[in-house]
Amino acid sequence: MQRRQFIGTAIGAAAAAGMVWSSRASAASDVADIRVAQIGFRGQGSGHINNLGKHVVALCDVDADVLNNKAAELKEKHNQTVDKFSDYRKLLERKDIDAVSIATPNHTHALIAIAAAQAGKDVYVEKPVSNNIWEGRQLAAAARRFDRVIQCGTQSRSSPSLKEAVAWVQKGELGPIKYALGTCYKGRPSIGKSETAFKFPSTIDRDLWIGPAADVAFYRPEKNSQGGKNPHYDWHWDFNTGAGDLGNQGIHQMDIARWFLGEAGLAPRVFSVGGRVGYDDAGNTPNTQIVWQGYEKAPLLFEVRGLPRAKQFQAKGWGDNMDRFRGSGVGVVVQCENGYVVIPSYSDAIAFDNKGEKVKEWHGGSGHHDNWLEAVAAHDAKKLNAEVLEGHLSSALCHTGNVSYRLGAKTPTREIADQLAANELLSNSFERMLGHLRANDVDVDGDAVLTMGEWLTLDPESEKFVDNDKANELRTRVYRKPFVVPDVESELASQSAAAS
Repeated sequence: MQRRQFIGTAIGAAAAAGMVWSSRASAASDVADIRVAQIGFRGQGSGHINNLGKHVVALCDVDADVLNNKAAELKEKHNQTVDKFSDYRKLLERKDIDAVSIATPNHTHALIAIAAAQAGKDVYVEKPVSNNIWEGRQLAAAARRFDRVIQCGTQSRSSPSLKEAVAWVQKGELGPIKYALGTCYKGRPSIGKSETAFKFPSTIDRDLWIGPAADVAFYRPEKNSQGGKNPHYDWHWDFNTGAGDLGNQGIHQMDIARWFLGEAGLAPRVFSVGGRVGYDDAGNTPNTQIVWQGYEKAPLLFEVRGLPRAKQFQAKGWGDNMDRFRGSGVGVVVQCENGYVVIPSYSDAIAFDNKGEKVKEWHGGSGHHDNWLEAVAAHDAKKLNAEVLEGHLSSALCHTGNVSYRLGAKTPTREIADQLAANELLSNSFERMLGHLRANDVDVDGDAVLTMGEWLTLDPESEKFVDNDKANELRTRVYRKPFVVPDVESELASQSAAAS
């Protein structure tokens, strides 16, 4: 806090002197001089504002109530005056704003981040960095095409304890890695359902909120599952705007698992099974899901469970009643030949031998936004702990899993179990899923209730599915004009060809 107070004083002095970034050639070389605009802050973005402190000089949100309330709060509590925008495009025209921090709904992340890079801004963008595989790759290309410093909001990458744990495991202290298993066991109640299409309140710019997504009616009630207002938050559970908990919470654990595995690309084989079970609501993303990422060295398995361990817990509150796998509720387990490591949080890791005896532990995190600001000041993307390419890869692992699921069909449980029987790790995961669902009174042994996805083959180099047109259609989306994500990768290739 003392450092932030110092930075705030320095920024105030700089502003009084009329110091701005008009171009990269005259960019500030000191962290204290960086002027940031926060785009989106009803949820996660409020944490961004707290982290950035006096760096924040402007706010942008499509909800006028959210925008005005946050601006008033900053003025009242911190004597901090900020400029206000509802349209990110108008904000990006400002030459005196050096960088933007983005925490809008997922479907607008890549669009706004690429536009910011084109406008000469450095970017912090929340996870997942994309709505689909293709646009994530375009964002990664934009960082290079426009020479921008772009950080993904996977804050575990800034944890020195996890860095040490990763290095320790990859050094072979527990022997070769056999597999990594991510767990997202997090209670997600029904989001409800309305018989009439949702009508946007007059305080929200509907066109900007929909952005690049399909302009289709949805049938959610006015009140969302968190007790706030729709369309906020429950967009996570609609593939048009979100990616379910795999791409909401799970992206963090997916990233940690890939980090430990040391994989720098997408898996060549992917499969998913699951369903939206336990209630009937307006969501279409699975609340119970298994994803298999078939890396050649060691597989990455991911499990999502949104129901409590037993149905009677629903009336008592779900948070403390979720399942655990070796102590991991929302976390990662890395199994090696001679033991395993549990990563139960964003900044802690504990190593055990195969008898369950503790071997070593690591604790402590660090400031992810601080890391970004330092890299921005140095104009050096190599200083980033979670450069956007890393964010793209981990986000895309979530998307490939969802592509498999979305191409699947409801299949009798016994048939699914028979088809998975040859894969011991996947079969065991499926059996645990069934036990979880039965504890929640879900009849998995009657009519087909679970969706068995397609086994997909992917070319990690091109990030395209092999011999599957339907899967490749889901690599991207039909963008609603004028909110079209540009093909930056092609522009970058042309630029490289011209330079050579």
